[in-house]
Amino acid sequence: MFPIPVPRLVANTAEFELQPMVKPTGFREYDARWLFGEEINLMGVQALGMGLGTLLHEMGVRPELVTGHDFRAYSSSIKLALVTGLMASGVKVHDIGLALSPMAYFAQFALDVPAVAMVTASHNDNGWTGVKMGANRPVTFGPDEMARLRDIVLAGKFRMAPSGSYHFVPDFFRLYAKELTSRPKISRKLKVVAACGNGTAGAFAPQVLEALGCEVVPLDTRLDYTFPHYNPNPEDMQMLHAMAACVRQHGADVGLGFDGDGDRCGVVDETGNEIFADKIGVMLARDLGRRHKGATFVVDVKSTGLYATDPELRALGVKTDYWKTGHSHIKRRVADLQALAGFEKSGHFFFNAPLGRGYDDGLVTAIQVIDMLDRNPGRSLSQLYAALPHTWGSPTMSPHCADEVKYGVVERFSARIKALQAQGLPLAGQQIRDIVTVNGMRVTLADGTWGLVRASSNKPELVVVVESPVSEAGLHAMFTALDVILRESPEVGAYNQTLKPLAGAAGAAHL
Repeated sequence: MFPIPVPRLVANTAEFELQPMVKPTGFREYDARWLFGEEINLMGVQALGMGLGTLLHEMGVRPELVTGHDFRAYSSSIKLALVTGLMASGVKVHDIGLALSPMAYFAQFALDVPAVAMVTASHNDNGWTGVKMGANRPVTFGPDEMARLRDIVLAGKFRMAPSGSYHFVPDFFRLYAKELTSRPKISRKLKVVAACGNGTAGAFAPQVLEALGCEVVPLDTRLDYTFPHYNPNPEDMQMLHAMAACVRQHGADVGLGFDGDGDRCGVVDETGNEIFADKIGVMLARDLGRRHKGATFVVDVKSTGLYATDPELRALGVKTDYWKTGHSHIKRRVADLQALAGFEKSGHFFFNAPLGRGYDDGLVTAIQVIDMLDRNPGRSLSQLYAALPHTWGSPTMSPHCADEVKYGVVERFSARIKALQAQGLPLAGQQIRDIVTVNGMRVTLADGTWGLVRASSNKPELVVVVESPVSEAGLHAMFTALDVILRESPEVGAYNQTLKPLAGAAGAAHL
């Protein structure tokens, strides 16, 4: 019998090699994330594989699964430990090797396999690992499946079966690239910076962009799992600044940045202006809305209010649905509503048929941005951006808050905001107009300024975003008001980034 996992062990001991360690908080809302060696060990990963195989049998899903791994020093060993657990529970495993997450999602279709388990820590810092899982293409696990998987693993209630097997799929990138590039090349001459942060996308993204007819300027495309320059995270200002500098240096038309597992894309225009992904989504919604009348778009609660207020989108008659942040939540909502696309502020974009297969793919997003430029031959990306109504928005700010307490902190914060509204008291000098609690707390003031506080689904952090359609002063006032309430909870730590880069920078505040 395989031992029951425990939440904590000391490394460099016999017990660490004899007992599976799985910290319960690693089972997040829609995937799994742990600090490798501190919160999970290889035997713990085996237990995860057995638990996932058991869950597939319990769900009545054909026990056949695609797996792959991102480029980190330990990802391959973690994947092989996961595979041993899956095989022990009777799962037929198809291994596509080093891969982007969207390659694994595509493999579910290309190989006709129902389930997926992609070993990746996505954009998390080195030391983190994780698994993105699904059993109903193109969606991935949500809170219910993750909670059931957690219960199976932590209780050690595994269903063992002798029918497991392993099959390696060679050169799977060739099939994936063919899927993306079997189409006419673009007609417009475009110079594109492809920024990969030394992450997995460096092995794949430049080839796809070149095959589309772009002149590619590679930036940090050499794979290096130490991430020597910055974390491969196109929502992080350090990566965006590096992209902007490269675009200006080479006179590129656009900069496209990909995260550690290639399911997200960040964008910089030809002037070096770093455009947040939710504004890129508005531009794409305008472009796609002209070609697909009455389209529905799903956006996450961190995203700009322009999806609901932009005069052009309203004139096009498109519908917008604000939903929970998280790739699994938006992916499932896009599928349920049969939306044309879904957009997250983090850069997870989801394109349904005829544009995509419904899952998040940074390269498909990049292709949509390139096609938008190709369809507007007389206009630059900055001109398309300037045509949007002006707002002042923050980056995604993430103060530290331990996994064990972060949801309680958000509940207390939400109660304080609701009490202000009930008593008719102002926030940031204005009356509260609206509160949305579909995911954390998004509070909107009388002039349309809004702020969001929610618990991060994949790190021990909170998530704070603010936007004002009126002024930069309104942006700062809203942030200060939210932060004062958050500071009533001593568990809230320092921010990963603040509004300081926006202050006094002409044009920067409306990123």
